[in-house]
Amino acid sequence: MTEVHTDAATTTAGTTPLLEVTGLRLAATSPVSGPATVLDGVALSVAAGECVAVVGESGSGKSLAVRAVAGLLPEGVAVTGGTVRLAGQDVGELTRSERHALRGRRIALLMQDPFTMLHPQLTCGQQIADGLRADLPALAEARGRRARRAALRAETVRRLAEVGLAPDVADRYPHELSGGMRQRVATAAALAGDPDLLVADEPTTALDAANQRAVLELLRGLLERRGMGLLLITHDLAVAFATCDRVYVLYAGAVLEQGPAADLRRAPRHPYTAALLAAEPSAHARHERLPTVPGSVPPPGGRSGGCPFADRCPHTAPECRTTAVTLRVPPPRTGSRDTGERLSACVRLAEIGTDLTPPPPEPAAAGPVPAPDEDAVPALRVRGVRRGFRSDADPAVRDVDLTVPAGRITALVGESGSGKTTLARIAVGLETFDRGQVEVGGIPLTAGRLPTRAERARLASQVQIVFQDPFSSLPPLRTVGATLAEALTTAGRISGGSRAERRALRAALVGELLDQVGLPRAHAERRPSALSGGERQRVALARAFAVRPRLLICDEAVAALDVSVQAQLLNLLADMQRVERFAVLFITHDLGVVRQIADDVAVMVRGELVERGTVSEVLDHPRHPWTRRMLDAVPGLDPSASTS
Repeated sequence: MTEVHTDAATTTAGTTPLLEVTGLRLAATSPVSGPATVLDGVALSVAAGECVAVVGESGSGKSLAVRAVAGLLPEGVAVTGGTVRLAGQDVGELTRSERHALRGRRIALLMQDPFTMLHPQLTCGQQIADGLRADLPALAEARGRRARRAALRAETVRRLAEVGLAPDVADRYPHELSGGMRQRVATAAALAGDPDLLVADEPTTALDAANQRAVLELLRGLLERRGMGLLLITHDLAVAFATCDRVYVLYAGAVLEQGPAADLRRAPRHPYTAALLAAEPSAHARHERLPTVPGSVPPPGGRSGGCPFADRCPHTAPECRTTAVTLRVPPPRTGSRDTGERLSACVRLAEIGTDLTPPPPEPAAAGPVPAPDEDAVPALRVRGVRRGFRSDADPAVRDVDLTVPAGRITALVGESGSGKTTLARIAVGLETFDRGQVEVGGIPLTAGRLPTRAERARLASQVQIVFQDPFSSLPPLRTVGATLAEALTTAGRISGGSRAERRALRAALVGELLDQVGLPRAHAERRPSALSGGERQRVALARAFAVRPRLLICDEAVAALDVSVQAQLLNLLADMQRVERFAVLFITHDLGVVRQIADDVAVMVRGELVERGTVSEVLDHPRHPWTRRMLDAVPGLDPSASTS
């Protein structure tokens, strides 16, 4: 259990916390393995007018902590200790109906995907109006149905203006908005009940840098104007530092470090925090390899009695595996500007040195990027391609020209709704196009129709795609081995010989694929549900590699992954591409990822390509306003930067 050798529930202002979590323990019950600890003595607090972040990798317990605060724990997970107080009221002592009454009035949730919060068949205005308090003066004073309808409309428009949206958005449906606009509508709907505390769970993960910055600035502005509390759940330390006053670093159900955001950014006081900082890709400098954190977060029930990070930590000693996690004031650091509100659970901090800031990664080799082979057949050639979905709407792809040279990695960047994914789906034969020319490895596609079965088989031998969510693209009832074996068979790599010979060849090739992507061969017997997000994405890559394609399309393939897992996947992809020399079309909204992985980059805005060139040309000397705006909006981890 995590012990705290200080008053960890006191806020920086010394005021009574709006939210106070003390010694919270959660256990998940499995019919096979029995109860397993998910959260182990977590303590945190949020004051009115304060923004607090909880950061950590997937599996650390961040979202379950949020659900416990809101009284929304899933079936099979229960509170086994500790308290959650909201404005001094013990949530655990409330009835179900009383907890339900708190949501929307005292506490509101803002989730990562606004589609999960917004009803697709209701206008945005209806969804905001449904959450408004009936005792608002403007509504309470309205007399008659017409007056009340007018008052609701006026208040809805005011709420839209508060989040920076025009009045006409009230009459539009969620699918008619961009990702950033949907998140703003979801924010307005969450705040319609005027809650004291807003809990935002990964609200900007799927957004490009400019929309991410806009949403974060919006949340910070609402916090200051309304005087409410904001609890931000994220795996992105740059986001936490750019927005929050204080940060809690959570790992495997325990808080390993906490303190003011500015202090944590300047000098992490736990090896886990330092490792997360080092793994963050930079949009301004390319490195030979991104630093990674070996291993993964231990599952509930697989955690030792000592520091849960011990198996992955480069500073582990025997006492780390036996000493209970205890937050203490760390020893002073030479020349420190720390505010004195730091807590760290590292028992070896005094021995290993208080400055855990890792050395910068080795920069990539200097020199000009080799030019593409002009004589080689491009992996993908697109000329004048147009794709519209409604005759009265702007086309999703508008007269695009794009070439992905053989053996090179080309990044395609743009905000949500810019047409990136539509272009990728056209290239793999999942989407038609209205006019233009598309060739994949020299194979032409026909405008106006999808490929035939025979054409699709030829196309699949040339191009494979890896999506953002591997869980939805991997057959849930098949083992990993069966999924990879099917891909190998379809590619014609398992044929001929006796049944026993084919079985032996299948096992050998499946094992080789798992070796290639850094997974144990025993994973062949597992199903996707038994794997972590990073492991599932490795399986998706292995399935694509089974075909030995000339072109691999990665559609936001690392967007939903923790920075440590993302670094592992980017290093893996770069290594394999260097050996196999296949081409990659890497679709992303993250310019840091572009800098680390790509040779060339094309920028897409509202269906058009507006800028292209080598990565250094485009990111170091951007010409288009959109590119400059994205670079300016990238949240930084520079410890010398000022924070508020």
